[in-house]
Amino acid sequence: MSTLDDVKIDEKVKVKIKEPGLYKVIFLNDDKTPMDFVVSLLVELFKHTRDTAEALTMKIHEEGSGVVGLYIYEIAEQKAIEATTLCRDSGFPLRIKIEEE
Repeated sequence: MSTLDDVKIDEKVKVKIKEPGLYKVIFLNDDKTPMDFVVSLLVELFKHTRDTAEALTMKIHEEGSGVVGLYIYEIAEQKAIEATTLCRDSGFPLRIKIEEE
């Protein structure tokens, strides 16, 4: 007669951890949102330096859009929502989207 103590499991469980994917937060240019407002968003919310924020704002203005941050999905979504809310509360139509990298 066999007991439970006699049973031996020789299998090893391999755990694969996948890093979360990154998402780009993208600002889309418009003709109504002032550049100073965009710069302040980039400095305050996205933690860019003033010089980097100004360069990014010019890139967005000249090219029509620009990546302002790269985050895991939840953070990218939260930053996009916060930035959109600040824009709308200030009366500006700046559009912000997120895309998988």
